[in-house]
Amino acid sequence: MASSSDAAKPVRGFLPPQNDAEHRLMRRVEELCNLARSREIPRYTGFLSDREQVLAQAAANRAGCDCIRFWGGYPGAERQVLCIEPPEAWQQDPVACLRITAHLAAGQAAPQHRDLLGAVLGLGIERVCLGDIRPDPDAPGTSYLFLMEDKVEFVAANLFEAGRTRVSAEPCDTPPETVLAEPEREIRQGTVSSLRADSVLGAMLHISRGQAAALISEGRVEVGHVPLRSAHEPVFEGDLFTVRGKGRFRLCEVGGKSRSDRTFIRFFQY
Repeated sequence: MASSSDAAKPVRGFLPPQNDAEHRLMRRVEELCNLARSREIPRYTGFLSDREQVLAQAAANRAGCDCIRFWGGYPGAERQVLCIEPPEAWQQDPVACLRITAHLAAGQAAPQHRDLLGAVLGLGIERVCLGDIRPDPDAPGTSYLFLMEDKVEFVAANLFEAGRTRVSAEPCDTPPETVLAEPEREIRQGTVSSLRADSVLGAMLHISRGQAAALISEGRVEVGHVPLRSAHEPVFEGDLFTVRGKGRFRLCEVGGKSRSDRTFIRFFQY
């Protein structure tokens, strides 16, 4: 993977598109930018992952378009829509919110993220139309789904079940602040012999470098939504690791060296 560095600390550089889907995304963003500016009308993508947001930003830069913003319905959203809004164009909010309430029997467990996502996808809604799903920490069984504004009425009228639980959905203007607050993460720390992918992944999963390398060679590890090709690849502060069957981890800090010349790292699991 590509990288760049400054005098203080190495950082990950821009990684060009890796497949046809990523090339198509960048071409589509350039087309939308050119259309929005030539006609002075706003244009919007669907929800983008953080990797897709990087590619969309690069495509907008290549098109010379600076009238853009990313928005997922609330500050800090993980999945966000690219909004291309020329100065003289009208602007609209492409993202809306649904409150989903599970009607739980005594002792029944609330639907989880995968249940809610699967239920909405089962209605025929494409993934690109759906943003984050945030549970309400103060109301078990209640979650808030961010989605494209033009899908709200359909989902609200047709979503009746998630998993094996009866649910109802209704539009919501403003979720409670506790729903949108970033959850507290348990920050873990460790030391690694180097900032190679297998070394850092081994520390995160408490496994050997050999076991970590096997996960990588099996194609089970992505960094920034891009498959790792080699256990020897360098990783950087801020990287997001997705390990199939294990979860997602963020390398949130790379520190100094120990007396034994090992590097301190801090990370958390989502």
